[in-house]
Amino acid sequence: MDLKSPFSSIFEAFLEREPIFKNKEALRHSYTPSELPHREAELKQLVSIIAPALKGVTPSNVLIYGKSGTGKTIVSRYVFELLKEAVAKKNYLCEVQTIYLNCEVTDTKYRILATLAKEFGENVPFTGWPTDKVYNAFRDAVDKKRQCIIILLDEIDRLVGKGGDNIIYNLTRMNAELKEARVSIVGISNDLKFTSYLDSRVQSSLGKEEIVFSPYNAKQLEDILKQRAEVAFKPGVLDDVVIPLCAALAAREHGDARRALDLLRVSGEVAERENAERIKEEHVRRADEKIEADNTVEAVRTLPAQSKILLYSIILLEERGEKTITTGEVYDTYKRLSKNLSLDVLTQRRVSDLLSELDILGILNSSVVSKGRYGRTKEIKLEVPAAGMKHVLEEDPRLKVLSAFRLPQMQLTNASTER
Repeated sequence: MDLKSPFSSIFEAFLEREPIFKNKEALRHSYTPSELPHREAELKQLVSIIAPALKGVTPSNVLIYGKSGTGKTIVSRYVFELLKEAVAKKNYLCEVQTIYLNCEVTDTKYRILATLAKEFGENVPFTGWPTDKVYNAFRDAVDKKRQCIIILLDEIDRLVGKGGDNIIYNLTRMNAELKEARVSIVGISNDLKFTSYLDSRVQSSLGKEEIVFSPYNAKQLEDILKQRAEVAFKPGVLDDVVIPLCAALAAREHGDARRALDLLRVSGEVAERENAERIKEEHVRRADEKIEADNTVEAVRTLPAQSKILLYSIILLEERGEKTITTGEVYDTYKRLSKNLSLDVLTQRRVSDLLSELDILGILNSSVVSKGRYGRTKEIKLEVPAAGMKHVLEEDPRLKVLSAFRLPQMQLTNASTER
């Protein structure tokens, strides 16, 4: 590279800018603050449930419910840290250990048991052992001395349908097989109906205690943001409207503290990239648009294959210049694409359900219209840029081959339109 390039000092120029942030990590979801505003009651309730472990008494299993961004994980991990500090300061009757697992990442019975066994020094391979052997390795390792193990299963509902019933049952019934040690479960779920999906025997062994986290209101979110902003930003860089606006926008979406923190952080990043000295309302507005767009892209990337094909069908119809797109036209195009990819074709009723799910995600808008004596159908309109979404969909290797696919120019028949 030519070191005399006009870009040779671009990094130095960026670093010479006056920074807005003092500690950006304070606005990350993973950051644990010294205080947890508006969650004192839930914190004390969880402490009261697991505190008996310090006296050698097995704590009840706990299920913690609440929507995303209501503080479930941060409060639970904060309590675990307080418990570790208490154990380190004083010799209690029983040794206590805590283990955190995210069930979205560690999502099968084998992986959970292998991870737990490794926590106690067992050399378990990533795959290959019978599950019973992994379970026995963990159980025997735990039972080597008198101790209480508290396992935090974050997003525990992700285990349902993946053999999770069995692992939850095994862990909650393990105490019957242990002589020295005791095991308790703290489960976190966004789904208030989570236990209704479980086998009745698992329900009875798991749901001993419940803690429900209600959404934050706008004032509570302001308090949280003010606390984090003092750590995250240099003094005097926030306009007075910034924190109330971030709180109000997040409160609009079921009081999500994560959303509020993301808004404040991205607002700062937008301002910093513009070399602005202060964060203003305009930066928050642009941050809100950016986060919304990023969330939509991520939602599209993680759609099931059939939903992606369905969305691709709508994009092709819009590119062809269709003024109104009906479910019949979408279904005909979807069938062509599915056959082109040698995939099974879903029924029209199931496709209608998938369209409703895309509507809920805000990716499209569907409305029922009357066709008179021809019955009723849904008219569909994309709520996202077609070109951008098409590019995102074609990142999937299964759909990349569709980039050369072209719809015929004549109008599709409405024979398959819902009536």
